[in-house]
Amino acid sequence: MAQGVTTIKDIARQLNVATSTVSRALSGHRSIGLGMRLKVQQLAQEMSYHPNRNAIAFKQRKTGIIGLLVPNLSEHFFSEAISAVENQAMQHQYQVLIGQSHDEEERERRIIAAMTQQRVDGLIVSLAKHTLHYDHFQVLQHYQIPVVFFDRVPNIPDVHKVHFNMESGTKQAIRFLLDRGHRRIALLNGPECMPSTVERTQVYRDCLSQQRIKMDMGLVASTDLTRATTFHAMEMLLAQKPRPTAVVTINDYVALDVIEYIKQHGLVLNKDLTVISYANLPITNYLESPPLASVEQFPYRQGEAAAELLMDLVLNKTGNPVPHQQVMIEGQLVVHGKQFWL
Repeated sequence: MAQGVTTIKDIARQLNVATSTVSRALSGHRSIGLGMRLKVQQLAQEMSYHPNRNAIAFKQRKTGIIGLLVPNLSEHFFSEAISAVENQAMQHQYQVLIGQSHDEEERERRIIAAMTQQRVDGLIVSLAKHTLHYDHFQVLQHYQIPVVFFDRVPNIPDVHKVHFNMESGTKQAIRFLLDRGHRRIALLNGPECMPSTVERTQVYRDCLSQQRIKMDMGLVASTDLTRATTFHAMEMLLAQKPRPTAVVTINDYVALDVIEYIKQHGLVLNKDLTVISYANLPITNYLESPPLASVEQFPYRQGEAAAELLMDLVLNKTGNPVPHQQVMIEGQLVVHGKQFWL
């Protein structure tokens, strides 16, 4: 006959002690002497005892689970960030419940509602590109579920956020091109509803202004990150007179579509049109014709910092509210040396 699951009562019965003694010994409580602690822990191992997580969660009002919501699991940036979050969570004996919004606000709302019903102890979120409202996150305050935003963060006060320093990263990219004599620099931005799009455009404007270069709005275009809209944006940019000599793209995925467009139209990459992007995906190291440079955004560091901040919030035992924190991750321009044209 199969044996039942070993409980604290079974261990207590074997040792002829109170169940509270066993419970404290297993948790390493100082009120229990070292000899008894070792005896309890050894017997628990022999009897294949495993803690009842549901009972512990009920007692501590914690589930031992945090939620993680990202736009797309297939993107290398987010897979790196997820690895960092999982590693940090495991150090605190936490599990991670992962969802993906596919860049849809309604799907994001449904996942947040489902994770709230699961009573996750906290949430780490990178916003969908089409998210315009944040009321579904405000509801979490009622359930005392802390939220940390990362990478794609809302442009609102009083939230915890970890994100790439768009200002310094964009300045590195624009100044790199200016130093190499480029004056007709195009900007292929993301969806206009994304806060990072507005910030990137402003930094672009400031960099040109510092060099006494008048901003030409004909050199600024947007893509919703699909190939079709990227191709359309490139068509408009290259129709400008005079034509731009360089373009800064929102990320490496968009840059790959830009490179394909350049090839299809008989132009030479990084000679007729220099391309710089963000993210610095590993795949660029294997491309025959990569962007000239990419701004590394360190997704692992972002995920790690977001998880560290969330665990501090979840494990906060003071009962006092934690001031809202903003962590900025500095970027680094990485130059790819395969094709370098001045």
